[in-house]
Amino acid sequence: MSEPPPVYTQQPGQPPQQQYGMQGQSTDYGVKSGPPPPPGPQPPQPQQNWMPAPTAAMGMSPGLAYLTQIDQLLVHQVVELMEVFTGWECRNRYEIKNSMGQQVYFAGEESDLCMRQCCGPARGFQMHIVDNTQQEVIRVNREFKCCAGCCWCANLDTCAFELAVEAPVGQVVGYVRQSQYCWVPEYDILDANRDLVLKVKGPCCVCQGVCCTWDQEFVVYDKGMKTELGKISKQWGGLGREMFTNASNFSLTFPLDLDVKMKATLLGATFLIDFMFFEQKNN
Repeated sequence: MSEPPPVYTQQPGQPPQQQYGMQGQSTDYGVKSGPPPPPGPQPPQPQQNWMPAPTAAMGMSPGLAYLTQIDQLLVHQVVELMEVFTGWECRNRYEIKNSMGQQVYFAGEESDLCMRQCCGPARGFQMHIVDNTQQEVIRVNREFKCCAGCCWCANLDTCAFELAVEAPVGQVVGYVRQSQYCWVPEYDILDANRDLVLKVKGPCCVCQGVCCTWDQEFVVYDKGMKTELGKISKQWGGLGREMFTNASNFSLTFPLDLDVKMKATLLGATFLIDFMFFEQKNN
């Protein structure tokens, strides 16, 4: 089954911008297009509380300017009702908010339909991250690798999960690569030149299921593994959410003065951890 083609829009003097959705549909995620409302008074519609767009410094991607004022991101996966009731694997979507509850970004997965059903969480994907103007500001790419995921042989490129983070689209700012380990999951956070900048170390036993009511913490260290700089925490979502869905909630913390490119790369690491450990294998 073919995926709907992307829609492109173009602003005067700017290259075409890609929108995600079918022609004639709203590209505002979570807002469905449809016939005009009937005449007469209308009930009030809820307004999404978006973070105001800051001014980008010279040479900085406008999409990364949001991250200059943030030391915490809350990543909340949207519950897909079709997936809950049928088990049909849908594309993942995430609301990304700051600590005040203001939405900073919205992330939507693009992946092959057959690969989602047959390969589950091992599938390749692109994660398109848009701001409050519905412009794509960050893109996360993970290629499909048939033999990837084995922790003991992750020193081999063919056996290690890896994703690239682009901001703006087309310009790689960092990579997240699964490291070789025996029991404790580890990840290398690399810059655009593939030089090691940060390390992420997870718990010895990643607990999944309704009984795991505590946070699953993946600690962010400096490259020497001596100083703790932040955490990627998978948070308990409540009994109903954990029992009937695979929608996950994460908290991502980092130093306020951390390079915004590494902040974006750590956001990509959050998606990789979600797919590797918290996407239920329905197939």
